[in-house]
Amino acid sequence: MNSITCPRCGRECDKLLDSVCRDCFFETFKLIELPLVLHVRICSNCGAHFHRSRWEDVGSVEDVMLKAVENVLFIHSEAGDVEVYLEPREITPYIYMVRAEVDAVVREETVHAEAETEVRIQRTACDMCSRESGGYFEAIIQIRAAGRFPTEEEKRRCSTIAREAMESMRKKGDRLAFISDAQEQKEGIDLYMGSMNASRQVCRLITSELGGSFSESPTLVGMKDGKNLYRITFAIRLPEFRPGDVIRFREKVIQIKSSGKKVNGISLEDGSRFISTPEELKGAEKVANIGDAVLTVLVSIEENAILVLDPETYETVAIKKPMSFNAEAGSEIPVLKTPYGIFALSHFEIPRAK
Repeated sequence: MNSITCPRCGRECDKLLDSVCRDCFFETFKLIELPLVLHVRICSNCGAHFHRSRWEDVGSVEDVMLKAVENVLFIHSEAGDVEVYLEPREITPYIYMVRAEVDAVVREETVHAEAETEVRIQRTACDMCSRESGGYFEAIIQIRAAGRFPTEEEKRRCSTIAREAMESMRKKGDRLAFISDAQEQKEGIDLYMGSMNASRQVCRLITSELGGSFSESPTLVGMKDGKNLYRITFAIRLPEFRPGDVIRFREKVIQIKSSGKKVNGISLEDGSRFISTPEELKGAEKVANIGDAVLTVLVSIEENAILVLDPETYETVAIKKPMSFNAEAGSEIPVLKTPYGIFALSHFEIPRAK
């Protein structure tokens, strides 16, 4: 093989790279570059990282720091088959040294390079945490119930749905997905929400699980950059009747089994299935709750009726025998007394004493 003389250093070589030998070429070739000092802003509350004019949720301090180094690490465009290794070393809680080692292939030659940068951590408050701590809100969710007050259980569940939804939407990038305040009211609860769009999603989730409906009402609060700024009040109305309620509707006594966009129940008179909507049930009368059921003595069983003791007067009364009835005379069975009669309950879990 013929040798070639490098015009720069005069050494013999097998080939030239940009008219010089390999050693001369790589003396001036910069595979990687890093700034001597790198400043990183991290939220002292939530750990978000400020990057390219916006805050991002990244992870731990080390994750943030390594991502920041990766973003500024320059690797020559001619490099191929690149492998990068970053080694952080803590100097103080606010200063790290990060060493970068890179292996690559350039002009069919294997190349190794190293560089080091000092990362200085600046602790501050991100936009979301600043707004959250300052009580910022774009919307209010008012949780109410039609014809009644929401129960404590319903209020807790609504708050849980809202918190879980906010956490999920924050992970997806909505940094205003937070609840800045929650105020208990006699007629329900008010949630002050950082994100209007997230609030709408929360309303959908609540009404999907608990039933009911919601409406939106905008209020003009000012202007920014020549555009009107609005706050939205979302009014949630939970269903009037809940699972376990017993209602009188169209001369039938119905036990509510589930309540959402559709209301499902069962007739306590003949065991037939009942399906309706919250709108159709307006005007229905709540007469009892299944939790009001008590035990009474089953006196005797006839073909289509049973004789039981009235749980209040202890008189023997005849009532309709429920479907799938299999109790024996002399035993105790659960019954529900209403203004429209006494009803025996089948497949009923006796409530615990209050």
